[in-house]
Amino acid sequence: MSTEPRINDRIRVPEVRLVGPSGEQVGIVPLAKALELAQEYDLDLVEVAATARPPVCKLMDYGKFKYESAMKAREARKNQAHTVIKEMKLRPKIDPHDYDTKKGHVVRFLKQGDKVKITIMFRGREQSRPELGFRLLQRLADDVQDLGFVESSPKQDGRNMIMVLGPHKKKTEAMAEARALADARKAERQGRTAGSDAAAETEDDDVVTEVEDVEVEDVATEDEDVATEAQDAPAEAPAVEADAPVEQPAASQGA
Repeated sequence: MSTEPRINDRIRVPEVRLVGPSGEQVGIVPLAKALELAQEYDLDLVEVAATARPPVCKLMDYGKFKYESAMKAREARKNQAHTVIKEMKLRPKIDPHDYDTKKGHVVRFLKQGDKVKITIMFRGREQSRPELGFRLLQRLADDVQDLGFVESSPKQDGRNMIMVLGPHKKKTEAMAEARALADARKAERQGRTAGSDAAAETEDDDVVTEVEDVEVEDVATEDEDVATEAQDAPAEAPAVEADAPVEQPAASQGA
């Protein structure tokens, strides 16, 4: 069965108690009048209380209402904390290195706000020495007492001995701190990226400036060389025209 409310033409009652877009009480009106008002306001007529007599309907933008409801539900799920019980298994004669590894996992679980079930597994003749498991559990509880506490004291359960550790920090607090840490790391990475871009731009400006300086120096050197060549060149003597021949007077006839 659908859980969505009936809207507009799906409402099958003769009259409804109408609520306006701003929450004001309009009163009991015929269904046709309510649908007419919905069209006038360009809104939907949504049945919000189907069991009332008459049913309560409200004028609203149903698409926007569904979107906002979905976002609220998503935010609520995001902030919701689920209690999780992690399990860690050990042996009574565990190696020191393995113990440190197992303890590291327990520390991580407690920091995340999860409970941890510690199980000591006995085999063969180890079952006759339960004090070995008890001392190991007590040692582990003392090592992580800053992060968790003994919620369930060690007790024998067949071949196993079980103890439950609870975190001092709530799950919601651990989630909030993890998100804050992630945001801080993201901001730090963005800051480093912005600084690298600025440094690259500065290097580019310096290279352009050096290129311009080199070009200016080359042009100045070329000008100086041209001026020096002009000074060193010998002055050319002005061209001297050859003396024009002197015309002799013609001899007079009858001399």
